[in-house]
Amino acid sequence: MKRQLLTILIFSISISSFSQQLYMELGSTISSFDYENSQGLPLDNLLSKSQSYFGMGYRQVINSEKTLFLALGASYNSYGAIGSESSVDNFFEWDVSYLGVRAGLDYRLFQLRDLSFYAKGSIASEFLIRGNQTINNDVFNLVGEEEFNNNILFLRAGVGIQYPISNTTAIYAGYSYGKSVLISSGENAEKLKLNAHQFGIGFIINLPNCSCDF
Repeated sequence: MKRQLLTILIFSISISSFSQQLYMELGSTISSFDYENSQGLPLDNLLSKSQSYFGMGYRQVINSEKTLFLALGASYNSYGAIGSESSVDNFFEWDVSYLGVRAGLDYRLFQLRDLSFYAKGSIASEFLIRGNQTINNDVFNLVGEEEFNNNILFLRAGVGIQYPISNTTAIYAGYSYGKSVLISSGENAEKLKLNAHQFGIGFIINLPNCSCDF
């Protein structure tokens, strides 16, 4: 895991040389799980849980109209689900956290005075840094388990609203929906796909070399 954290740090430093804006965001994640056990059977009666997420990174204007931005950064996402199976008197719960790097595009759809409205899309590579699976009174650590999906791709799309609060800083709020895509899983292994609704707020800060405006 130390090697992966170092990779994220080097990645963040390297892109700062050409970036024009810094962004930071945090918010809530409402997640749901699509789960199959080692026999390939799905688990019904899973309910979503509300967790949190945090992200930060850089944005770069990539067209002359200054309406399209490339966003690169890192994220910390927590997901969870809870459920039961009355026929066998079982209780299930998952609580997992992933650290990831992501790339995305922000496109300004239109502007009403100082309000800007965006469509957003991104792809992220996320790896498990903390995870517990509870079955009845037994708790299992999922980190490093070969039969569990410790590395996933996450695709997201959403919308956002941005409003400037100074010449160099803007506040924004956004919503996105995402689904995970499994990178790898062993044969006859447990499979877990994640679905997530995210609601967040954040700040965008113009860097000294920024030629953009709000």
